[in-house]
Amino acid sequence: MRSWEITNLDVDPYQPQVLDSETEGRAIVIQLPAGEELSEHQVHERAWLVVVSGQIEVDDASGESISGGPGLLAEFDPRERREIRATEDARLLLLLAPWPGEGHPSRR
Repeated sequence: MRSWEITNLDVDPYQPQVLDSETEGRAIVIQLPAGEELSEHQVHERAWLVVVSGQIEVDDASGESISGGPGLLAEFDPRERREIRATEDARLLLLLAPWPGEGHPSRR
């Protein structure tokens, strides 16, 4: 067993930290400062985004918008575009599966 205390990790803004990366999936912690965003964010894998701390807003390509804080879980289809904005400093856990997804540059 491996475990992480995500709230206590030393993660710098703009420096996502990969916690684990296997063919079954990848776990990444992101520190997003208030007012910053992951604009037009898209990955090749199915993605689950969990807010660990702080508050965010998420807009998808269809115009749907959600906001929330700790405990919010959002799921995205492979290659689904979205914008993620931090309305206050936010710690996020991004889970991707499978890793790498079909079409990912590392699979060429």
